Amino acid sequence: MQRKMILAMDLDGCIGKNDGLPWRLRADMLRFKRLTVGEGNNAVLMGRTTWESLPEAYRPLGERLNIIVTRNEDYVIEGADACLSIESGLSVAEGNKSDICWIIGGANVYEQCRDIVDEIHLTMVETNQSGDVRVGLFSENDWEHEVVETVPADDKNEHETTYMILRRRS
Repeated sequence: MQRKMILAMDLDGCIGKNDGLPWRLRADMLRFKRLTVGEGNNAVLMGRTTWESLPEAYRPLGERLNIIVTRNEDYVIEGADACLSIESGLSVAEGNKSDICWIIGGANVYEQCRDIVDEIHLTMVETNQSGDVRVGLFSENDWEHEVVETVPADDKNEHETTYMILRRRS
């Protein structure tokens, strides 16, 4: 099973604001769905706060195995698997024969998973200090960057974005 991370961040590493996304980026949301659904049997692994930030109408994320990591042993989720650790969440994905387990947030989950993924799908949002939740930036020494697409700001995309794939250097 492949392990990949997907996230959008601004130039300062902001990924969230008030338990939600700091921007309105339609192109990024469509890419997120296309990649995480994919053509196979994929899983999305996220923290409890990320799960709870999803609009109820979108929970669970369709066509993907939803895995939520929480410290609360009594947390029960309709339509998703609750796990007490990243490792147990990855085991659930492997047990379900997932082709890819996508790490989708939040900040704590991203930080814990940084060393166990070989590929990061990153959307850089061309703005600064747009949120109150940050992740560390990705060192160019550790990752090769392939710029895939730039999307200009328009009425459906609040800011210009650059979508890239980072692959771990050998």
